Amino acid sequence: MTGPPASPERSVPVLALGDVLPVTVQGELLDGVAERLRHDIARRPAAGPVPVGGVVLDLSGVEIVDSFLGRVLAEIAAGARLPAARTVVAGTRPAVALTPVELGLALPGPVTALDVDRALSHLGRTAAAAPPPPAHPEEGA
Repeated sequence: MTGPPASPERSVPVLALGDVLPVTVQGELLDGVAERLRHDIARRPAAGPVPVGGVVLDLSGVEIVDSFLGRVLAEIAAGARLPAARTVVAGTRPAVALTPVELGLALPGPVTALDVDRALSHLGRTAAAAPPPPAHPEEGA
């Protein structure tokens, strides 16, 4: 009899919400999964017809960051290797936010937000991905 099947490495989905890539990281992120996430975000512009304008990196489900994961997240947050895309890091717990600093990893210029809704607002988007308002909304409506 063989032992239990090895648990497959889970992946982090990189979805598209218009021109924004919302990426939610939950729980422990294994090194291989983190590498795949970095690769998936970097190749995303070639995978879709809409140019990527922003990445929302939601870390609200992450409790522990080691040096490797801190470096990968710092690289993603530093621009996600996407030309003209802005990155907003959302939901970072205080202990997670301190780890890159303690490791000497600079996060050059990423914008932070308390949650995903605020991150999307910063990018000028809404969670429902509603179409933009008309150029001249009716007053009093």
